[in-house]
Amino acid sequence: MKLHINGEEKSFASPLTLAALVETLGMKPDRLAVELNRDIVPRDRWSHTDLHEGDQLEIVHFVGGGGPGADASSCGFSKNASSDRSHQNHALGLLIARR
Repeated sequence: MKLHINGEEKSFASPLTLAALVETLGMKPDRLAVELNRDIVPRDRWSHTDLHEGDQLEIVHFVGGGGPGADASSCGFSKNASSDRSHQNHALGLLIARR
């Protein structure tokens, strides 16, 4: 099954749930937000969310930081090393709007 993750097409065996995908990718679920086909999926629904051929996912990984003297580059989030700022801003905007 082909999925589009953060703009890149990747192949996976099916069936696959969102929780299984996160585990397969080796990501820590407590530091992620996931958008599936432009809808944010609550973490408690990941194990019940089946993925399908052609699904589009945006996975945002939050990173810690902050404290005295920290600048904006030391905290925030990233999707991966090659992600671009517009995708990050889109995902952050969705997260803020849904709170």
